[in-house]
Amino acid sequence: MEGKPQVEIYDTTLRDGAQMEGVNFSLQDKLRITEKLDEMGFHYIEGGWPGANPKDVAFFREVRKLPLKHAKICAFGSTRRADSAVEEDRNIRLLLESEAPVVTIFGKSWTLHVTEALKTTLDENLRMIEDSVSYLRKQGREVIYDAEHFFDGYKADPEYALKTLQVAWEAGARILVLCDTNGGTLPHEVEEVMKVVRERLGKGVPLGIHAHNDSGVAVANSIAAVRMGAVQVQGTVNGYGERCGNANLCTVIPNLWFKMGVASIPEDRIRKLFELSHFVSEIANLRHDDYQPYVGRSAFTHKGGVHASAILRHPATYEHVPPEAVGNQRRILVSDQSGKSNIVYRAKEMGVDLDPKDPRVDALVQKIKEAENFGYQFEGADASFEILLRETLGEKVKFFDLESFRVIVEKRKEENTVTEATVKIRVDEDVVHTVAEGDGPVHALDNALRKALERLYPALKRIRLSDYKVRVLSEKEGTAAKIRVLIQSTDGERVWGTVGVSTNIIEASWEALADSVRYGLWRKLRREK
Repeated sequence: MEGKPQVEIYDTTLRDGAQMEGVNFSLQDKLRITEKLDEMGFHYIEGGWPGANPKDVAFFREVRKLPLKHAKICAFGSTRRADSAVEEDRNIRLLLESEAPVVTIFGKSWTLHVTEALKTTLDENLRMIEDSVSYLRKQGREVIYDAEHFFDGYKADPEYALKTLQVAWEAGARILVLCDTNGGTLPHEVEEVMKVVRERLGKGVPLGIHAHNDSGVAVANSIAAVRMGAVQVQGTVNGYGERCGNANLCTVIPNLWFKMGVASIPEDRIRKLFELSHFVSEIANLRHDDYQPYVGRSAFTHKGGVHASAILRHPATYEHVPPEAVGNQRRILVSDQSGKSNIVYRAKEMGVDLDPKDPRVDALVQKIKEAENFGYQFEGADASFEILLRETLGEKVKFFDLESFRVIVEKRKEENTVTEATVKIRVDEDVVHTVAEGDGPVHALDNALRKALERLYPALKRIRLSDYKVRVLSEKEGTAAKIRVLIQSTDGERVWGTVGVSTNIIEASWEALADSVRYGLWRKLRREK
């Protein structure tokens, strides 16, 4: 990073990110994320608000036991209450008792909040800022001052907003962070306001940015602030945060490095951003956003045939950075928009070298277009595609043939519903006829198929369904609508997807289920060879 401008990364996933709807980190979750952020080389990690809840109190106690190598832990809180002595303020006392080496204190910049929320005078608010920052500094803490609602406050009363910054700086704050708390400021406004702040306070006063995403520009605002001289960016992993979220550090960090030549975390850690993003979403128990820039699964995914063909010749034609630079990977999809290049690329990933001039490639492209026209989708059904590919090339991925199946669902008054499936399949010359019950039609079919096959194929015991999704394709048809079923399966080592389509949900489910079992058995047999 020598020679590059440097920006500090301040993470508030554990505090601001935890305020997002649907997020509830446990103490262990917060400690695990802290270790991961430190491993990534983040400069500051905001642990929470001491005293806000027992969990945050416990966090500051337990985090002291972690052997952190890079990050400083920050305790977050407000200035002292109006008309009270700072030495007697409970919030200030708890911040000190947290023993965090850094305290991030927020104060009011907007006259509306001073008079209506705090119910105090403008002068008293300035004293609250000065007393709090000064006292914390005298207690040996590094103080980061978050100017809450700064941009809204500046628009309402520029002189007063600037005065709050001046007071915080003179009281001993190490850095002044301008907060777009309501998320309503646009990038050009950030640049205009920061220019005035820089002129008024002088270039020697370090500034930071804390942006919310209510206008969809939190990342853009953070970049604009850095352009105007900000040396710290506050944000969260995956942009988690209250309402519409905060600036997404998984986007900010690579934008700074690749687009602006500005360093933040070590270069080798940038290649772990994909891992970090997915780690935090897993800990938060939230589905990862596939369409997230840089770290989303679809960020380097190509579907159109023209795109795929160009990518194979030169990746820069449709990729702004190499996917490996952030730990992601390129994906070429197979769909009704695919050309030969998509098929050849996907086949190569599966260990099959195809000549684009091979007539079987044309046949496969045609089969895929016809299948997707009917309602199939292979983007989430890699196993169904591979079965289609290999069978088109003459390879057998069969193992069994269906003779018939029947499903009976019986409901009697207030008793539990009983579901029973009967399956008749042919394995070579043998016909196997089994019956099994289950928690619903698909579960019963799965149990009956396993009962028929496990004696012949013991490997089936390791294969299980891990996800089941249903999509109605023609809603206007009502109960006669065409249904697409996607099944995800695993053998404990790998996960694969299969698809089935029919106007009958049970038939569509059977098709996806049968493909799942065939693929799992074929994969096991292939590994043994």
